[in-house]
Amino acid sequence: MTVRDKARAGLRWIVSPAVDEVPRGHALAAAALRVLLGLLWLHNLAWKRPPDFGQIAFNDLYLFTSYAVSHPVFPPYAWVVERAVLPNFPVFGWMVLATETAVAVLLLTGTWIRAAAALGIAMSTAIALSAAYAPHEWPWSYWLMIGAHVVILFSSAGRVLCVDALRAGLSRGTVLVRVWGGLSVLMGLITIVGSPKILCRLGFQVGSAQPSVSLGEYNAVGGLILLLTGALLLAATRVGAVAGPRLAMAGAGLALIAAVSLYVQLGFSDPLLGGSATSAGFFLCLTVVGVAVTPRLSGVPSARHAPGASPTR
Repeated sequence: MTVRDKARAGLRWIVSPAVDEVPRGHALAAAALRVLLGLLWLHNLAWKRPPDFGQIAFNDLYLFTSYAVSHPVFPPYAWVVERAVLPNFPVFGWMVLATETAVAVLLLTGTWIRAAAALGIAMSTAIALSAAYAPHEWPWSYWLMIGAHVVILFSSAGRVLCVDALRAGLSRGTVLVRVWGGLSVLMGLITIVGSPKILCRLGFQVGSAQPSVSLGEYNAVGGLILLLTGALLLAATRVGAVAGPRLAMAGAGLALIAAVSLYVQLGFSDPLLGGSATSAGFFLCLTVVGVAVTPRLSGVPSARHAPGASPTR
């Protein structure tokens, strides 16, 4: 096998569903670790603030990136940061935001899990090389981040509540879309009740900053969008093969519009939905789930009833 053949085989493996057959306990543990890592990335999107990402105030992403120069872990990396990254920081900031959003969304929805884990390893390594020796940092937190993504890369984390199971034909996605739809409805109701104002710059936070677990911030309008999106996804599993895909796509489209509106406004004006990059990431999760289950809600007979196949719901 040539080097090119090996590279192609490796690429096929990276993008293939992570659904190797393992004991159910292993699959559940891997899925739990996958979701935990997804929540880690999702929460930390909130302080990646465009358009300058902390460059003017010397805080947030700019401050932590600058530690690579002031407290170098690996001198060649520090040289690259000093000469190429810091002078062009807004561009770098958008790249970081896009990549970390992709890792969060792909891990939480279980889509292309191995590719997401590989990205997570790369991002965790870059963060470690920037901040591991900074004041008040615990270097082992970064080494453990890298190790956790390595475990996911070589695990079977795609068998439980994830899009990879749909890609592999192990599931129709009914439970997956109901879980995400139900979560969206619940978050919408909580936000509408908890938001002090209909429209405000930052709305009610679903989660808490203290244990660093958050699903985003939403004002009452943002909560209404969550409620409608979740209701569309839930309804998609209850109606016929014609209306179901349309409702799923409608929910996915509404969530995508909400995410795009946040990205357009973040750092430039008060977000209409009262959210942050974490909120946009959650809306993108709903988009991915809605798009992924749409083909499975069509008139194609369930693989459960096909000869020789027994996928889950």
